[in-house]
Amino acid sequence: MKGKEGNFDLFIANCYFVSPERAIQRFGRLKSLPLKGKPRFADLNLVSPNSGAHFTPWVFAMSDGCPWLEKIYLTDEDLNVIAEWFPGFWRTVTNIKWSPVEFNTYPGRLSNRVHELPPVDLFVTTADPVLEPPIITVNTVLSLLALDYPANKLACYVSDDGGSPLTFYSLLESINFAKLWVPFCKKYNVKVRAPFQYFSDQEPLIFGGISSDFREEWKRLKDEYDKLQQKIEEATKHSHPYHLNGMFDDFSNIERGDNSSIVKILWEDKDNIPEGLPHLVYVSREKRPKHAHHYKAGAMNVLTRVSGVMTNAPFMLNVDCDMYANNPQVVLHAMCLLLESNHKGEEYAFVQYPQFFYGCLPGDPFGNHLIVIQEYLIRGVAGIQGPFYEGTGCFHRRKVIYGESPVQHKNTRSNINGKNKKLLRPSNISSSVKAAIQVADCSYESNTDWGTKVGWVYGSATEDVLTGLGIHKRGWRTAYLTPNPPAFLGCAPSGGPACLTQQKRAATGLLEILFSRNNPVIATITCDLRFRQCLMYLYLILWGARSIPELCYTLLAAYCLLTDSSFMPTVSENAFLVPASLFIIYNLYTLSEYLRCGLPVRAWWNNQRMARIISSTAWLFGVLSVVLKLLGLSETVFEITRKDQNNQDDGADIDPGRFTFDDSPIFVSGTALVLVHISALGWTLLRAVRNSGFVSRSGLGEIICSAWVVLSLVPFAKGLFRRGKYGIPYSTIFKSKILVGLFIYFCISVSRN
Repeated sequence: MKGKEGNFDLFIANCYFVSPERAIQRFGRLKSLPLKGKPRFADLNLVSPNSGAHFTPWVFAMSDGCPWLEKIYLTDEDLNVIAEWFPGFWRTVTNIKWSPVEFNTYPGRLSNRVHELPPVDLFVTTADPVLEPPIITVNTVLSLLALDYPANKLACYVSDDGGSPLTFYSLLESINFAKLWVPFCKKYNVKVRAPFQYFSDQEPLIFGGISSDFREEWKRLKDEYDKLQQKIEEATKHSHPYHLNGMFDDFSNIERGDNSSIVKILWEDKDNIPEGLPHLVYVSREKRPKHAHHYKAGAMNVLTRVSGVMTNAPFMLNVDCDMYANNPQVVLHAMCLLLESNHKGEEYAFVQYPQFFYGCLPGDPFGNHLIVIQEYLIRGVAGIQGPFYEGTGCFHRRKVIYGESPVQHKNTRSNINGKNKKLLRPSNISSSVKAAIQVADCSYESNTDWGTKVGWVYGSATEDVLTGLGIHKRGWRTAYLTPNPPAFLGCAPSGGPACLTQQKRAATGLLEILFSRNNPVIATITCDLRFRQCLMYLYLILWGARSIPELCYTLLAAYCLLTDSSFMPTVSENAFLVPASLFIIYNLYTLSEYLRCGLPVRAWWNNQRMARIISSTAWLFGVLSVVLKLLGLSETVFEITRKDQNNQDDGADIDPGRFTFDDSPIFVSGTALVLVHISALGWTLLRAVRNSGFVSRSGLGEIICSAWVVLSLVPFAKGLFRRGKYGIPYSTIFKSKILVGLFIYFCISVSRN
C-alpha cells in the first residue's frame, strides 16, 4: 500500500478474505485498487456471494466512499456496472464506441426468480401484398406461434395496412399447418422455426438424434408446408381465388386508402393451456381519404389499442413482416431484463434486439448488413442511456407506450381513451371484437394524446427513432440484447432501387426530427434526456445532412481539375502529409473495425463505396424532401421497400450482388457525379498530352480525390454501358448530361473571369 498526498494505492493480494465495506471504511481515500485472486476458487464455488471475490460488492462500497478513485482493473463484463455507479467516468470517454455494454441472459434460471411468466402480445406489421408477399408474413407468424413460451401467455396480432384479402386468406390457410408445426417444433426442439428456412436445409436442424418417427413427421410437415405454399402462390396469381363472402364479406368493398376497420380472430386458445396454439388475430384499421393515417406509427397505435381491449399484456413485441424469430427463447431472454431492474432499481423501457439478415450476399455488396454499426455504435450507446428504438425486434413495456415516466405522478397520466371508451381487458377475446373494431376507427384518436404523448409518435417517416427519443427524454433507460443465435433474422433489401429508397426514407425521417419540437437538444434542456444520449441522437439524425458538405467536397476536386486550380497542397510541400495521413489513418481504422468483426476486406470496401453512393443520392434526396416540406411545397411519403425470401431473381445466370437501376430521379445525381469526374480526369489527361507533359496548377491530390470518387461510383460507371435493369436508363443519362453541362459551363465561366 502506497500513499501520495493522502490518497492511497491499495493492493489486495487475496480478495477472497477481504470485506469490501471494511476495506473502504479503513482506506477511504483510494486512488487505485488492483484486486488479485485465484479463479479456481470461484470455479469450485468456494467463495461467498458478498465477499471481495465478486466485483459488484466493491462497486457498491466504493460508489459513495471513494470519490478520488482514478483506476480500477477489471474485465469488459464490469463496464455496465461502472457506467451506472460512477457517472463521472464519462468524462474520460470521448466517443460513443468507447463505452460498450453487453448483457448476458440465462433463460434457464428465470424460473428460479419468477413463479409465473407474464403475458406477451406479439405484433406483426405488413402493408402491401405485392411488395411484402404474404408467404413472408406467414413464415414470421408461424415462427412466433412456435416460441418457447407458454401458449396461453401469447397472443399474435397481424396488422394488414393494405386491407388485403390475399393476406387474410394466407393467414387463414396457415392455421391448419400451425396446428402441426407448433407441436412438432416443441417436441423435437427445432431451432429454426420459420418453415421456409427450416425446410430449405438439406439436413433437418434439430437438437439430438434422428429417429424414424422424426423422419416420418418431417416428411409429412414438409409436404404440408409445400401444399400451403402452393395455395398461397395460386392465390397470388389469381385476383380472386376465394369467394368474397362469409369470412371475406368485409373485404368486398375495400378500396386502397378507403376501408372500414376489420378485426377477425383467426384462432383462439379457448382451452387456455400452455401447450396449445396462441391466439392469432387479424387487424386492418379503418382508413378514410380525409383522415391522416400516419403510416406505420398509426398502425402500431391501432395494434396497441386492439390488443389492449383483447389481451392487454404488460409487454409487447413488434416485428416487421419479414423478421422471423430465429431464436425460440427470444421472449425468455427479454424477460430476464424486463422482469428485473438494474443496480439503481430502474426498469428498462424496452429491450432492443439487433437487426440481422438471412441469405446475406458475400462481401455485403449493398452495405446494408449493419454488422459493424451494431457491434460498435449501438453497443456503445447501450452504455449511456440505452439503444435507440430500431422499429423491429423490440420488446416494449406497455405502460411506457401509454406515456408513463419512470417516476409517474397521478396528475400526469395521459389521455389514451377516445370517444369515451376505456381500454379494459375482457374475460375472453371473442367478446371484445366489437370494442376492438371501435378502437381501430380512424377518428378514435381525436382529442387524445395518441401520437404525441402516447403510443408511437407521429411526425416523422422514422417513427421508430422518434418514439424511442420520446421514451428516453422521459428518463427511461433501455437495453440492448444480443443472444446467440440471433433473436431475429430479416430480409435485407437488394439492388439499387430498394436500398436507396430505404436510405432516402431514413434520411428524410431523421431530418424531420431535427426540425420538430422533438429535437434532442430541446429534450436535453427541458426533459430528462442525457447529454451524451443527445449527442448520439444528433449524430444519428444528421446522417442525411452530411450529403451537402460531401457533395461540395466531391465537386471541388472536379472543379479544380476543370479550372486548372488547386485546393490541396502539392506533393513537394510538407503540408501534403496532413490530408494524406488523415486519409490513410481513417481508412485503416475503419478497415480494422471490419477485420475485428471477422469481415473480409471486400466487405469494408463495399461499405465505403455504398456510403459514398448513398450520400450522393438517397441522403441528398432526403434533404431535398425535408426542405420542400419545410417550405410547404410537398409532404413526405412513407415508401415501402420490396421484400423477398431469396435474394436471387429468376434465372441461374443472374448475379444478385450486381447493382441495379430504374428510372427513378434518385439516380440522376450519382450519374451526373461520375460523368463530371470522368470528364475532369479526361480533360486533365488531354491537357497533359497537349502540353507534352504534366504542367498544371492542379496537383496529385486533386487527381487522387477525383479518381477516388470514380472508384466509389464504379456501379454508375458500369451502368453507363449496360442495358436492362443493370444499365442506367437513357432518360436518367440525359438529365445527368444536362447537369454536367451546366457545371462545366460554370467552371469555364469562373476560370475566364
